[in-house]
Amino acid sequence: MPVLQHCVAAVAAAVTSAPASVVPLPPGERDLPAIVADRPVLVPGATKDLEGPVFPPGGDLLFSDVQGSRVLRLDAHGRIAEAFRLKGLNPGGMALGPDGRLYIAAANAKGGGAVISVQLDGTQQRTIVPESAGFAPNDVTFDAKGGFYFSDARGSIGEATGGVWYVGPGGAPPKPVVRNLAVANGIALSPDGKQLWVGEFALGRLYRITLKDATTPAPFGATTAYHFTGPAPDSMRVDASGQLYVAMYGQGRILVFSPSGLPIGQILLPGRDAGRNLNLTSMAIRPGTREMTIVTSDGTRGGNATVFHARTIER
Repeated sequence: MPVLQHCVAAVAAAVTSAPASVVPLPPGERDLPAIVADRPVLVPGATKDLEGPVFPPGGDLLFSDVQGSRVLRLDAHGRIAEAFRLKGLNPGGMALGPDGRLYIAAANAKGGGAVISVQLDGTQQRTIVPESAGFAPNDVTFDAKGGFYFSDARGSIGEATGGVWYVGPGGAPPKPVVRNLAVANGIALSPDGKQLWVGEFALGRLYRITLKDATTPAPFGATTAYHFTGPAPDSMRVDASGQLYVAMYGQGRILVFSPSGLPIGQILLPGRDAGRNLNLTSMAIRPGTREMTIVTSDGTRGGNATVFHARTIER
């Protein structure tokens, strides 16, 4: 057999014998630079979704066990303990407010929810956006003025009733920013506060919105920056340089975008090719560092829920 034919046959045999990934990378994203997360920490008692990681002052990580109605704490030694529980609500996305309190987008059993705030130990609970308002709050992010945006995860592909709302400093009534989204999910604000990023879970879209003011997109300032392949954009964060990190729920990876919305890299979770750690919901970047903590689960009965570590991508 000629040498070239022999090499081609060998490569074909190797590809055929290699186990196929249950979540293959889309063709347009296979060549993106990739790093692999490491340092897994298993979360006892949680087998479904983890969410909402934040770094309060002091160094420990707080994150939510959604279906367990718990907020958990991970310390620098890798120890996990329950910080507090919510009664009648499932904690999701979380953010640290300028008042030092923890703001939680929490779901109820009826498909709606509320935004509440608590002290870091769960005491002194206050309702900021009540369940009676009719929203399904999912993620929260603050601006420099002390107001916050939250995504409203109502709707479906055929009935786009969700959106993005803004609550002004001091807890003013919510004002609409973007309407008619099919399950608005992840939300993030650029470091200068001028660009709002929004993920539309049901339709797999990433929106980049230049703001004229807190609740008004600038003329010609709203664009669809990216259409995702496969499941599904979840929570997102920006780093100090304005790069955007989007958790891909159901794919076990994070896609990284430039400040203008172009894909520049990805972070892969171990075990994803075999169907483990696929339900990646969110991540947190420790302030003043490149340290990233990622929360995920297998999403199956008897599976694991895990916290991973990685580094932000330098360019």
